[in-house]
Amino acid sequence: MLRITDLKLPLDHADEALPKAIRTRLKLGAKEPLSFTVAKRSYDARKRGAILLIYALDIETPREAEMLQHFADDKNIGLTPDTNYRFVAQAPAALPLRPIVIGTGPCGLFAGLILAQMGFRPIILDRGKAVRERTKDTWDLWRKRNLHPESNVQFGEGGAGTFSDGKLWSQIRDPHHHGRKVLTEFVKAGAPEEILYVSKPHIGTFRLVTMVENMRATIESLGGEIRFSSRVDDLLIDTNAGGARQVRGVTLEGGEAIRADHVVLAIGHSARDTFEMLYARAVYLEAKPFSIGFRIEHPQSIIDRARFGAQAGHPILGAADYKLVHHATGNHAGKGRSVYSFCMCPGGTVVAAMSEPGRVVTNGMSQYSRNERNANAAIVVGIEPADFVPFDAASDKGAPHPLAGIALQRALESRAYILGGENYNAPGQLVGDFIATRPSREFGEVEPSFKPGVTLGSLDSALPDYAIEAIREALPAFERQIKGFALHDAILTGVETRTSSPVRIRRDDSYQSLNTRGLYPAGEGAGYAGGILSAAVDGIKVAEAVALSITAH
Repeated sequence: MLRITDLKLPLDHADEALPKAIRTRLKLGAKEPLSFTVAKRSYDARKRGAILLIYALDIETPREAEMLQHFADDKNIGLTPDTNYRFVAQAPAALPLRPIVIGTGPCGLFAGLILAQMGFRPIILDRGKAVRERTKDTWDLWRKRNLHPESNVQFGEGGAGTFSDGKLWSQIRDPHHHGRKVLTEFVKAGAPEEILYVSKPHIGTFRLVTMVENMRATIESLGGEIRFSSRVDDLLIDTNAGGARQVRGVTLEGGEAIRADHVVLAIGHSARDTFEMLYARAVYLEAKPFSIGFRIEHPQSIIDRARFGAQAGHPILGAADYKLVHHATGNHAGKGRSVYSFCMCPGGTVVAAMSEPGRVVTNGMSQYSRNERNANAAIVVGIEPADFVPFDAASDKGAPHPLAGIALQRALESRAYILGGENYNAPGQLVGDFIATRPSREFGEVEPSFKPGVTLGSLDSALPDYAIEAIREALPAFERQIKGFALHDAILTGVETRTSSPVRIRRDDSYQSLNTRGLYPAGEGAGYAGGILSAAVDGIKVAEAVALSITAH
């Protein structure tokens, strides 16, 4: 099969224009047989009002060999890559101990699925509840201010990605096409088939709920076991005379011990008590950079017009997104810092994402339709482990403690809780007032979407000075890229602290912990992924490593 890439047509091209363009490109006669499928469709919106669709197409033709030779020097015509997934091992008939997977976010879910498909019957443990019960608990916070520490946006079946925009693209290197395996399994579980070919696929929260349930059913049908409300409180570790350490299982909150020689740690970026347990057990981990900031909300129509011009609202384009970066250069505490947009949610809502009492955290979420009135994104500042030290009493003489980033997160989230009124409202400020350094008193034309509510005032004390000053400089700079971005009535809501894990649980080339054999740190919580797709891909890689380790014995 041939693949043509970079075939461009106008946004509103007629259906017959695509096969005609293929024939022209390949110099096929009008009567020659032609069969094709769309491998990828993206768009080029650099010229507003003249947006182009860009296709990658797989072509079936009896003249394949001839055409490959004829177009040998054409970088946009070649063989279609083989993206079929192949299992690396099969479980032995007598499996001495089943592998354990901790966590049912994208990473844990795919680690469990791949192990189950290879016959290893994994035991999958999650501290939270099944996805529908978890959804009820999450709405209990949003509607009635009742926080459930073990069942919320962060914890429970599906992980934090369940309450997000459901973005399914990534910039990771993927030479083995694991991402294709992820998308294929999502389609089997109920995702729309378009995620296999659109350039920036997404699913949305409501569809993710059903998909997660269907994937659970598949794992169980293959002999896997999924246990909810099963928080892992300890690891069983043997240490030999030479000091080598081997994991031997886990201990659950209620005291039950489960034996295993292979344990996948897919715990997510907010399992702070688990990070503390790992540190106490001397598992090697280190502080890692992440980012902090606020959520910003604009009318989605402003973003659509700025990106698409007169073609805004076209059904193929959908709600517009953006990606912005600014490097602060002003003479202030934020000089030299990078400010960027993160986790942009077109036509979505800002959600309460806390998992600990007395703290406030924001995140963004969209449904598949992306038809809510506001666009939102995090506007965040990158921070390094050295920035954590002032917030952490355990950091010694300026050297950051491995868990110092957690101390910083907790301090900022506690401050946000106080600024919001100590009732799980988020603190907020109009963009115009934030730039002008004056407190906000009343909302303007933009109604905030955060539930249970937003308390207006000043956000100047919500983040360190360097972050406040860098963001204050960045917003007018972003206005020069997107007209209306610094709209006076746009809303900033705080705080955004869970952009990625504050720790990295280091692993070697076999995907095992540097100092504890049989322990497989994985996904976003271990510092090896960011987002649904990359976390799921990491879960596949770790599952393969576990399978190869078991079968090697």
